[in-house]
Amino acid sequence: MMSGEEVLTMRTISRCGLVLLVACLSGLAAAPAAGAQADEDQGDNVIVLTGRAEVRQDETVDGVFVADGPVVIDGTVKNGVIALNGDVLVRGVVEDEVVAPGGRIVVAESGRLEGDAVSRHRPVVEGGGTFDGKWERWNPRAWSRGGAIFTRLALWLAFTVSTLVLGLLLGLLAPRAPAAVHEAARDALGPVIGWGLLLTIGLPLAALLVMATIVGLPLGLASLLALGLVYGIGYTAGAWVLGRTVAARSRPVVSFLAGWAILRIVALIPILGGLSWFAAVVVGLGSVAVASYRARHRAAVPATATPTAPA
Repeated sequence: MMSGEEVLTMRTISRCGLVLLVACLSGLAAAPAAGAQADEDQGDNVIVLTGRAEVRQDETVDGVFVADGPVVIDGTVKNGVIALNGDVLVRGVVEDEVVAPGGRIVVAESGRLEGDAVSRHRPVVEGGGTFDGKWERWNPRAWSRGGAIFTRLALWLAFTVSTLVLGLLLGLLAPRAPAAVHEAARDALGPVIGWGLLLTIGLPLAALLVMATIVGLPLGLASLLALGLVYGIGYTAGAWVLGRTVAARSRPVVSFLAGWAILRIVALIPILGGLSWFAAVVVGLGSVAVASYRARHRAAVPATATPTAPA
């Protein structure tokens, strides 16, 4: 169970992540020079890479982000202030959090900090100043965990969307392919698993062996980069196989969505998610290989058959 400090940390990470996202979308190069003022912002956010960020009196902005430099607030900041490496002086009003992992937070006599504060040292509140929130000591480990969680969720979301689009395109452009893949897994499970293991494990090994030679280095690198697409196709085919197994009586697209949804939910579970990915890729690639062999064999039979002479 998470403690109160961990809950506060995760909430702070979420809010700061949104501010960082705004900074990236706005363009961090908005104010690289020292002495950057609030009128050099992007929209209603003051964004400074290196230098001093200042919100003047009677000015109101949404947020302030500074990578390296001090922050002076004489006006009003609605959302929050992030100073990665610099002090923050609040002489006006900050309605949300102030995060200063590499500096100090000072609330002057005329200042008011309504949100929480995150810093290595306890904020200094001068006589007459107001600090309504809570102070959280800067904890790099907690932020590292939070970053890892966000990274994993972003990768999960990207792979989820890409496999969904790939599966729907497969069903739309090659409607017979999902049925052929499912028949291969149903009728020849042994060869499917064998070919799947060979392709899943053998392809990266072959690419590494090719890279061992100077001449084959570009080809090996290209092969390794292409493995992402190959594994994605195998995973999508595995979702088709699973879907047509658990929802055989449903329409093909509905079956795929069922199998895809099961795999993507299981993917959120540690360890089990990795095992399910490996199993889906093995079954999917093996089924594609066996189905492709069957299709070529059937197409070759009429071409090699000897025509009979008419009676």
